[in-house]
Amino acid sequence: MDQIEFESLSIPEPVLKGIRDADFKYCTPIQGKTLPLSLTGKDVAGQAQTGTGKTAAFLITLFTRLLKNPKLKPSGKIAPRALVIAPTRELARQIDIDAKILGGHCNFRTLCIYGGMDYDKQRNEIKAGVDILIVTPGRIIDYYKQKLFSLKELEVLIVDEADRMFDMGFIMDLRYLFKNCSHYSKRQSMLFSATLNYRVMELAYNHMNNPVKVMVEPEKAVVDEITQLLYHVGLHEKFNLLLGLLKKEAGEKVLIFCNTKMWSEQLEALLKHNGYVAAQISGDLHQKKRIRVLDNFKSGELDILIATDVASRGIHVDNITHVINYDVPQDPEDYVHRIGRTARAGAKGTAITLCCENYALHLERVEKYLKNKIPVEWAEEELYLPAKEGGPRPLKRRPPMKAAGGRKSGGKPRNGNRPRGRSGDRRPSSRPRR
Repeated sequence: MDQIEFESLSIPEPVLKGIRDADFKYCTPIQGKTLPLSLTGKDVAGQAQTGTGKTAAFLITLFTRLLKNPKLKPSGKIAPRALVIAPTRELARQIDIDAKILGGHCNFRTLCIYGGMDYDKQRNEIKAGVDILIVTPGRIIDYYKQKLFSLKELEVLIVDEADRMFDMGFIMDLRYLFKNCSHYSKRQSMLFSATLNYRVMELAYNHMNNPVKVMVEPEKAVVDEITQLLYHVGLHEKFNLLLGLLKKEAGEKVLIFCNTKMWSEQLEALLKHNGYVAAQISGDLHQKKRIRVLDNFKSGELDILIATDVASRGIHVDNITHVINYDVPQDPEDYVHRIGRTARAGAKGTAITLCCENYALHLERVEKYLKNKIPVEWAEEELYLPAKEGGPRPLKRRPPMKAAGGRKSGGKPRNGNRPRGRSGDRRPSSRPRR
């Protein structure tokens, strides 16, 4: 498909100015398929991965719709004209940042509302009037039930990362908001998701006006610019290998993922004790601190960011050189979202995964999803660096998970008598995959 220039589309000049400010010229595939439909007022259910430009697609549509249908006079009550719903605070904040650039010349009042911030301050901001609300489901429903505003005059409704809404248990909240909005025939609705599965499409058909299904399949789950590596390691020496890799790779900006809050907090303490400038974000970290940590990582004041999967979607940080999966993710899609934080905008990046006995069973699912094997590296003795003494006590080791056939799944032993399989084997021969 030939590239489509934004200037060739029926987009009002104030929105085009915002597009120029963002330094956009040509549409991405999802934008090229969506905008010719959505700019004419059609509802769209779009499938696209993170980082493909879908945020710009729905924001350009939103601003165009509101500009072409100006509100003649205020109704005397607080009634937002557009509502954008996102599953995570980080994604909502990123949409708000993009909206301020793309809509910078449109003179709409935009508010980003989510939990963890000053409750009364956000409440007063809504009472002062708002055109566009960018929200996570929980807190906005709280304000709505107080009859702080009405959704019956809504002109545009957008749901981003709909599949994530299901995964995070927000579906009942989402349905509640849909039912209290203006009728689907009186608004334009857009829904985006990494997968348009049965659950997502049922939601679309129940609450949208004959949505057009738009799908952009990635040629590959992972872009070629990302160098992937896998190390098998025992849990008891996982941190020692991490220290060696951090020294060997010398990454300028490193993002490390853990599966649990406990391990992310533990890793932060251990890395700080060993001289690294590191901080962690997880789901229950106070929102103001999360914002501060992310801003420090973006600015370069922080070298290493440790995160649970709360950060794998909606975080746009330039120049991340390395992503390290300290734990193999339980959800194969999370692997793609995690490592997709590096090698953005055509840059090169490295993604390293440490596979220990706690999460070894997840590796097969990840590789099946990728339709490829992650290249394995065997760590030499010198790559295991000793940790500085007197640091935090490590968490107690959990019992190894059972592998198929009753065997225990373990990491690769470090001693000089490591078992070796045939050339190209995925694991040492004493620990079969299946």
